[in-house]
Amino acid sequence: MKTPSTKAVAIDGERTSGGTPKIVAKGKGFNAERILDIAFAEGVKVRQDSELTDILDQFEVESPVPLEALHAVSLILDRVYQENRRLAGEPEENPPTGTSLPAEDKGQS
Repeated sequence: MKTPSTKAVAIDGERTSGGTPKIVAKGKGFNAERILDIAFAEGVKVRQDSELTDILDQFEVESPVPLEALHAVSLILDRVYQENRRLAGEPEENPPTGTSLPAEDKGQS
């Protein structure tokens, strides 16, 4: 069981009308556990990043991802899209020169 201080924020990689991903769910304690349970059950990639979660938690559901977090979110989404392509048997694309992708945290929240 997670601690009462557990937080979760879910984002949708589909672009909003403003061109950025949006926050689609967030919660603390039990609600965070439910968000994570649903994500794991649906096979959604989950990444543990408390600093990013703290930033995103300040904004309302349905809000676009704020500029302060956009770079980190973009790197994570790029990794997710690469993994989806790999699972579909499509050729892997390399990230642009000078870009490093964060290590994947399997099964972490």
